[in-house]
Amino acid sequence: MTVFLVRPLAAQCRHSFTVATIALLVACSSTAKDPDDEPTKSGKGSLKEPAQISAGIDTVRELAFTETIDAVGSVSARVGHIALLSAPAPTRVTRVFVAVGDRVRKDAEVIEFEQPGFNAALSSAEAVLTLAERTAERAQRLVAAGVSPRKDADIATAELATARMNAINARRTRDLSHLRSPITGAVTRVNTVLGASVDAGQPLIEIADPSVLDVLLQVAPSDADRLLAGTNVQFYNGAGAQSAVVARGRVVDVGATVDSATRGVAVRVSVTSSTRTLRLGESVTGKLVIAVHAKALSVPDAALVPADEAYRVFVVDSAGVAHAHAVKIGGRAAGRVWITEGIEAGDIVVTTGAYGMDDGAKVVNSETAAKKSAAKRAVQTAPLRERSREVRAAVRFARRAKTVCISRGRPAQRGRNMGREQVAVSDLP
Repeated sequence: MTVFLVRPLAAQCRHSFTVATIALLVACSSTAKDPDDEPTKSGKGSLKEPAQISAGIDTVRELAFTETIDAVGSVSARVGHIALLSAPAPTRVTRVFVAVGDRVRKDAEVIEFEQPGFNAALSSAEAVLTLAERTAERAQRLVAAGVSPRKDADIATAELATARMNAINARRTRDLSHLRSPITGAVTRVNTVLGASVDAGQPLIEIADPSVLDVLLQVAPSDADRLLAGTNVQFYNGAGAQSAVVARGRVVDVGATVDSATRGVAVRVSVTSSTRTLRLGESVTGKLVIAVHAKALSVPDAALVPADEAYRVFVVDSAGVAHAHAVKIGGRAAGRVWITEGIEAGDIVVTTGAYGMDDGAKVVNSETAAKKSAAKRAVQTAPLRERSREVRAAVRFARRAKTVCISRGRPAQRGRNMGREQVAVSDLP
C-alpha cells in the first residue's frame, strides 16, 4: 500500500523536520555497514586463511545400544495348522466346491469323486466279509464236534480277519470319495478341475488356518549363530523397516542347514500379536534383536563417510580443524551407528556436511553461525524499525490534519493538487 501525505506549501516549513528525519533514517540504513562485513586487512606476505565450512557437529557419547539385524521373509501357516488333501484312489473329479481364498469350516465338503467305483469296492468287500464269517463259524463247529482238525479253524479265523480289514478299508475309501476339510481355515491352493483324472495320493487342495501364523525369515549364516529361541522380533510392511510395526513375535527355531537357493538360514518366528490381518504368502521385514550393549560409542549415521570399502568420520579439534579418522562399525539402529574402533568418548564429530569434506578443513558450527547471522540481521534492521515509528507518527499527524490521500497502486493525481508538496511513504509495516 502506498500512502501520500499531501500538505499545502504554506505548511511545508512546519513539517520539514519530520520529512528530514525520515530521509535521514533512510540514508543511514542504506549506508550503514556491519563491522563484521569489512574485509580483514593483513600485512604484506601474510597467508590467506582457509575458508570456513558451516557444518553440524555432535559429541561422541556412550549410550545403551541395541544391536539388531533385518531379514526378509514371508508369512506361512504354522505346523499342525495346515492340511493337504489328496485322492484316496485312482478316480475322476466330479465336483469342486471351493476356490483359492475361500474360507471353509471343519468337515465342510470341498471335492467329490466318482461314486460307482467306490460303492462297488465296498459291496465286494462286505460280501467277502460275510462269507468269511460263515466259513469261520462252520469251522469252529466242526472242530468242536471232532470232525475237523484245529488247523482248519485257525485258517478260517485268519481269513475272517483279512476280510474285516478289507471291508474297513473299502468303507474308509468310500468315505474319502467326499473330501472334507479337517480344520477351519482358508483354501490356499487348488490343483484340480472338474472332470480331471487323479491318482492315489495326488495333492489336490491345501487348507491353512490363518489365525495361527508363522513367519519364515532368511538370515546370513554368521547372524544365525547369534540367534536364540525366544528372541524378540518386530515385523514391518514390505522390504523396508521404516514403516509402522504390523506384528510382533518370537523366534521358535533356527534352521540347521543353508538353503542352496537363497544361501541363507531359515528362521521360524511365531507371531504373537499383530496390528492388522496378515495374509498367507505376504512378504514382511523382520527386525531381530541380537544383543544389547550397555556402553557403546555411538554417532549419528550422518557422520559416516564412505571411504573405499570402509568408513571414516571427521573429528574436530580444539582449533576447529576437521581430521579424518577411519572407524569400524559394530551395528546400526534408530539412526545411530555403533563405533567399535577409531574414536573416543567426548570427541566432536562432523554430522551434517561431512560428505565431501576435505581433511584439514576449518569447521564452524552451523547452529552458532545461524545465531550470529540472526543477530547481525537484527542490528541491520534496527534503523528500519526506527524509521517505521517516525513514518507512522507522520501519518497519524497528517490524518488529524485531514490531508491524507491513500492510494492502492494508483499514481498521485495532479492538477488540483498542483502547488502542494507530496511525500510518498511506501511499504508501511
